[in-house]
Amino acid sequence: MNRVLGATLLGILVILSLVLGRPGAVAARSPLFVAYPPNQHQTVAEQIFLIGSAPPAGDVFVNNQRIERSPAGHFAPSFPLALGENRFRLSYGDQEIELSVTRLAVSPAIPQGAAFAENSLIPSQPIARLSGESICFSAIAAPEATVTVRLGTRTIPLQLQPSVELPANNGVLTGNNQIFRSQNGQFQGCTRFSEPGNLETPIYQLNLHGERLSQPSPATVTILSPDALKVVAVTAEAGVARTGPGSDYSRLTPLPQGAQAAVTGQEGEWLRLDYGAWIRANETQAIASTIPPQSLIRGITSRQLSQATEIVFPLQVPVPITVQQSDSIFTLTLHHAIAQTDTIRLNDDPLIKRLDWQQVTPTQVQYQFQLKTQQQWGYGLRYEDTTLILTLRHPPSRSLRDSKILLDPGHGGEEFGARGPDGTPEKDINLIVSKLLQTALEQRGTTVYLTRESDRTVSLVERVKAIERLQPTLALSIHYNALPDGGDALNTAGIGMFWYHPQAHNLAIFLHNYLVKTLSRPSYGVFWNNLALTRPHTAPSLLLELGFMINPLEFEWITNPLEQQRLANAIADGMVEWFASLEQD
Repeated sequence: MNRVLGATLLGILVILSLVLGRPGAVAARSPLFVAYPPNQHQTVAEQIFLIGSAPPAGDVFVNNQRIERSPAGHFAPSFPLALGENRFRLSYGDQEIELSVTRLAVSPAIPQGAAFAENSLIPSQPIARLSGESICFSAIAAPEATVTVRLGTRTIPLQLQPSVELPANNGVLTGNNQIFRSQNGQFQGCTRFSEPGNLETPIYQLNLHGERLSQPSPATVTILSPDALKVVAVTAEAGVARTGPGSDYSRLTPLPQGAQAAVTGQEGEWLRLDYGAWIRANETQAIASTIPPQSLIRGITSRQLSQATEIVFPLQVPVPITVQQSDSIFTLTLHHAIAQTDTIRLNDDPLIKRLDWQQVTPTQVQYQFQLKTQQQWGYGLRYEDTTLILTLRHPPSRSLRDSKILLDPGHGGEEFGARGPDGTPEKDINLIVSKLLQTALEQRGTTVYLTRESDRTVSLVERVKAIERLQPTLALSIHYNALPDGGDALNTAGIGMFWYHPQAHNLAIFLHNYLVKTLSRPSYGVFWNNLALTRPHTAPSLLLELGFMINPLEFEWITNPLEQQRLANAIADGMVEWFASLEQD
């Protein structure tokens, strides 16, 4: 299971890695073994699964209730959790294990009396907004209270809001993706300020049955003048642009190093750029200019490399860009650019059929590459001084033979990944299957690279850089799965595929369907997912979740050497079939 996916699954990797020791060592200590959860575990989930194992003979009880087990003795029952501490006593023969699991509230508790809920005053950190832009304030208090915010000479009333709670992103992975309504005592109000300047600290005021409270916010508010905005340049190799001020917000097209934009807002360490994206301040640096970046774009040319075509866009300023891919179309948008284009040179090309462009807004130019194939094979973007270089990779030979495949055995070293009921770490199975797949692919004429060939720690950055450096035909990250708290470990199983860029979608669908049918395995599904090892765009990149380590029956299939070989052969055969299907397009 990919480490970033683990973060998306509410810290599952951290949780699973708390159980230390090799399976053999665990068995030597006690026949009754619990792989998950650890004692004193805390969660916000409404239920918890208990993953573990004991010898097949005899019975295992949880709080005096007999539980079902697999033929090998593994178990994964789920139990509801009440708010607060929940105690579980597991017994097998004369052996017992006691666990404490505490369920935490999702939202801050509504305070009793005249008080604000802890850490509920928003904004909670310094913010900056443009003059005339709406600024909103919120707090959690008793629903019967009257709440206002005093900022300078202005008093802003906050109204009690109906509460619709969104499910966590990982609800998609557990089937718990429904909204729910609750009364969380949230008050909200918004206002606008026309004059630029630094405002005083907001003072939140509460009145409940005649009892009054004033509490300053930890934030400050600055109103920016549109005529005097700070301009920054991206210093990171690929600046992470997002839809909002925090890592919980969705990613946008990364910004090439050197791209410039004016700052139209700030929230803590996050800057809002003038084309709408947010970026961390430490990925940028201020430049001397206070003039918002804008560039003309005239003639465009291209040049063919041995395995790619480069398109050259001379610009006056390195402007922000966005990319959109779809079948047979690659679209590049230049923000803060105005076309004066009369001539484009694009010879007959192995990949590009035609390049069309249009000025879609007064400050956005859109370039649409009509491609000769539906399958795209990767791209790159970089600035050389103020000139933007777009690299589009040519199709390979359309055959698995002579292709270059990068395999990434997930985790390794101190990163155990998910754990099976007997403590077997995912990292070991990932490496075994990756090496079997390497052999199967090489037998079919493929050159194969592995990000690790032994049990060692390889960072996510190293794995991603390997893809960027080797520029393989395809990149496959090999993993086995787990669930976040609240999932049903006993009844969740199957093959899953995760993709991010559209160029990987076709392979994800094809390979998922092929493995499910060929191996008669359950389907977990195909997911678009923002993972470190699906995000590389220099090649179609997939993350394969080939089964659930925490499912008692599927775990026995996962660890069966004969089935591991069958799986490796099926993946290799599926890739042969996929390449063959492309020739029919």
